[in-house]
Amino acid sequence: MDTMNRPTDVPVITAIELTPLKVPFPAFVREAMQSAGGLGMMIPAEEEWLGGDFVICRLITEDGSVGLGEQFVWLPETGVSPDQIIAAIKEALYLYVLGENPFNLEQIRIRMHNNVARNETAKGLIDMAAWDLMGRIAKRPSCCLMGGGAGAAVPMGVLIPLMEAETMAALALDFLKTGIRTFRFKLGRSITEDVKIISLMREKLGAEARFRVDYNQAYTPDVAIRAIRAIEPFGIDVAEQPVLATNWLGMAYVQKHVLTPLMAHEGCFSLSDIVTLIEMNAIRVVGINTERPGGITDALRALTYAEMRGLGVVIHNQTLGIASAAQIHLAAARYNVLGHDPELFGHIMLEDDLIITPIDYSNGKAKVPAGTGWGVELDEAALARYATGTTVKIHMP
Repeated sequence: MDTMNRPTDVPVITAIELTPLKVPFPAFVREAMQSAGGLGMMIPAEEEWLGGDFVICRLITEDGSVGLGEQFVWLPETGVSPDQIIAAIKEALYLYVLGENPFNLEQIRIRMHNNVARNETAKGLIDMAAWDLMGRIAKRPSCCLMGGGAGAAVPMGVLIPLMEAETMAALALDFLKTGIRTFRFKLGRSITEDVKIISLMREKLGAEARFRVDYNQAYTPDVAIRAIRAIEPFGIDVAEQPVLATNWLGMAYVQKHVLTPLMAHEGCFSLSDIVTLIEMNAIRVVGINTERPGGITDALRALTYAEMRGLGVVIHNQTLGIASAAQIHLAAARYNVLGHDPELFGHIMLEDDLIITPIDYSNGKAKVPAGTGWGVELDEAALARYATGTTVKIHMP
């Protein structure tokens, strides 16, 4: 963090407000997923996925300044619900936040880690709101506190769900016309179908398009090696989670036997997870979003570690406007060390983004929102419309 821009007289945090909500997918997304057989990916979840579950956090200071955070959760991946995040904060984490100067974020982070094991999603929600609050107090875009990037427009990638190959190609071509040059393709039904899809994509999109693939744990290690080798001639930047999330040894075994860099996703949630996977030679690309490794502060640490090790970083997620803005700020501040275009898909996948002024995603790029902090304002009417419970308010005694 840029300590040169740190105010000397900072109001302390006196309240935390937490709202659970669910935002549905629009009809065209639900129809596309149904036509693809359910989820449009190979995660073997049995429950219907009809929208996103979220928690919105407000950190409020004694002078009325407000910082916004947002956390996306999905039980088959994150393993926690909005109510569980709220409970972790309400029952314990608030103790290490209320009464604190938000610029003492390292102290807040250490105390949260020392007193509450794991719970990266809950800690990350507080951390994100603190970064917004710091930017608003300092009257600077939050990316400037991370190293720069105000006013930038960050090139974006897109997700192509697992459908029939021709349908996937048509969707990818539509995105190509908008300026997109990086594509993530869901694969994993069979090696034969994987090859059919990727060969068609290369034929349709051309040699300059950048490809990454996501297996969502579809294969055993031996099959994953054969699957990745089969598509390597078509030029693949990253292969995401080819084996079970818990099979880190399997990831290392696959990475040893393929040229394509692997990335963990479903099984990687903390900074220590990332470091361990790197040191095991199980991944050569680091995956980051607002749930992984849990907040902006640890994401910056992961980016620095990846840079020192010469590894690429992929930021991708399907979030509402607050978290999307936060990830755009993060990407803009460190874009030169990512090596891969970020991919944010919430504005397409979700019915509403819950911010007053939409983020500019024109010409295949995401523009850093102008203003202080994340540069976005919460749409209170939309929050009330999608809330699944009452707002929990925690105040200093």
